[in-house]
Amino acid sequence: MSRDRRVMRRLPHEGVYARIGRSRVHGVGVLAIRDIPTGTLVFRGESEVVAWLSRAAVRRLTPAIRSLYEEFGMLWGDRIGVPPSLNMLSVGWYVNHSDRPNVVADERGRFRTLRRIRRGEELTADYRTFADEALPFRPRRIRGARTRPRFPGRA
Repeated sequence: MSRDRRVMRRLPHEGVYARIGRSRVHGVGVLAIRDIPTGTLVFRGESEVVAWLSRAAVRRLTPAIRSLYEEFGMLWGDRIGVPPSLNMLSVGWYVNHSDRPNVVADERGRFRTLRRIRRGEELTADYRTFADEALPFRPRRIRGARTRPRFPGRA
């Protein structure tokens, strides 16, 4: 028997619960592709490495590049955290904001479900739980949606 057959390998889709899709909240969001149990670490296998830059350094960048940091980064104190390469924005970076979230970020920025999430439901987080300042947008109700919009112009 070949070594490949003896070694059990994890298939790329195993542990995948969600994908990027059209959001009812705002533009692009994260949608469950199957039911997700309470307490599940949703994006297991996603890189947890975060590059932290000072806000002062980000302000010195050109407007187009600066917007990547401002629109996708996690704000904390005088720093902004992003993936090591902004070409590596994985599914978790597209979670939209809600005042009634169904996922929460832990101290390492990993999302866990707060309750059972049904297939087709959008995953949302309360940004105020992992940013140290007021939201840079005003949450508003969207008819037929259970959650609130994310940053203007942001996925």
